[in-house]
Amino acid sequence: MPLPLEGITVVALEHAIAAPFCTRQLADQGARVIKVERPGVGDFARAYDQRVRGLASHFVWTNRSKESLALDLKHPQAPEVLQRLLAQADVLVQNLAPGAAARLGLSHEALAPRHPKLIVCDISGYGDDPARPGPYRDKKAYDLLIQSESGFVSITGSPDEPAKAGCSIADIAAGMYAYSNILTALIERGRTGRGRRIDVSMLESMAEWMGYPLYYAFDGAPPPPRAGAAHATIYPYGPFPTGDGHTVMLGLQNEREWQAFCAQVLQQPALATDPRFDTNSRRSAARDALRALVVEAFATLDAQQVQARLEAAGIANAQVNDMAQLWAHAQLKARERWVPVDTPAGPVPALLPPGADNADSVRMDAVPALGAHSQAILAELGYGPDQITELQRSGAL
Repeated sequence: MPLPLEGITVVALEHAIAAPFCTRQLADQGARVIKVERPGVGDFARAYDQRVRGLASHFVWTNRSKESLALDLKHPQAPEVLQRLLAQADVLVQNLAPGAAARLGLSHEALAPRHPKLIVCDISGYGDDPARPGPYRDKKAYDLLIQSESGFVSITGSPDEPAKAGCSIADIAAGMYAYSNILTALIERGRTGRGRRIDVSMLESMAEWMGYPLYYAFDGAPPPPRAGAAHATIYPYGPFPTGDGHTVMLGLQNEREWQAFCAQVLQQPALATDPRFDTNSRRSAARDALRALVVEAFATLDAQQVQARLEAAGIANAQVNDMAQLWAHAQLKARERWVPVDTPAGPVPALLPPGADNADSVRMDAVPALGAHSQAILAELGYGPDQITELQRSGAL
């Protein structure tokens, strides 16, 4: 069976995480993604670290199933190569510096007369709409900075110190909104026959994900307090130590679960009607006192015993796994979610995209070496061997 996006060609002028994460989703579904990279160095995410057999962890994660074309966008011969590429493309995705794509003649406004079916997706930190530029349009925007600007950092961490997310959550948010908007634009083009521009802002993506705390603090109300790994407004809901030095995460959602927790897990049924703890708001207000009681009860049990009691009582719970435990997670193994993917350093395991039934339902091809497909792509665009050699000699490739 053909994959859903087979026959769709995406040209990606991308680096770091947001745009590559978006285009990898498109590649997963069968789109051909041609990644245009700077000769010699490529996407700077290639050099973030060397954790995957000498390759960068971010790059391996976000760039499988793509073709790498090494091309200096500022070289005088680059515009002709790009125009030939775009003539056969369905989508252009870019997250260059603010205004850089427009200066290269790659704005939707400049491209639409020549390529009316082309969908152009611009990903930026703060939005790049010429009609509504805003005072932040030209600011540099990295994941941590957007986590901060969006208010995410202000509600994350301990009461004494804010914290960022441990992964690139602002990049991921923007990448997923770019992906979903591109899919929508492809459906729309099927009806109208015309492409359009998509303007995805990292700030706006994160602001959408901040909907709950925004409304919690509606009309000047106090924001949710920072509560570490615990829930800010529901208690007990968070991590608790066990007697063997491990940590169990648990969460109560209602009064029925609170009564079961007291009777079956803590084995202190009278605690359920203690006036300090008989509603969620009172439990949350008195969380220090309640935590001390829970920790005392768990101190005589190991993590396995605590989880067994929680399961028997129907209380949601989880282990606090590290990365090694996630690699070895029994559920991922049982559902056969790991698939080998080739890289320049040899095969590595990769997670099947969420929603995919098996490896045959998605595309999971190799992570490309820098410029691995340059000659093949140029030959496909009509460049002869001598012309390709000249482009290499002149530094365009």
